[in-house]
Amino acid sequence: MGLTAMVILIALVCVLLMAAVLIQNPKGGGVDSTFGGQSANQMLGAARSTDFIEKLTWGLAIALFVLCIITSLMVGSGTEGPELLTQ
Repeated sequence: MGLTAMVILIALVCVLLMAAVLIQNPKGGGVDSTFGGQSANQMLGAARSTDFIEKLTWGLAIALFVLCIITSLMVGSGTEGPELLTQ
């Protein structure tokens, strides 16, 4: 996988991570607060949707971390940069 593909993949994960974070409500309401009372949450399964969004957020954050580490290893230690400047 090329460096350009890794950067595009990182950008995609960032956009998805932003969307997952913005869907959540910091006060604990989140997606389930839009459906009304507790019985509506259990009936429509919205309580499970917040668990899914939380797991998705953690998964995307871990994926972003791993992709950044892999990309930095692909770039290398930067030994080619100074050689290009001296030529």
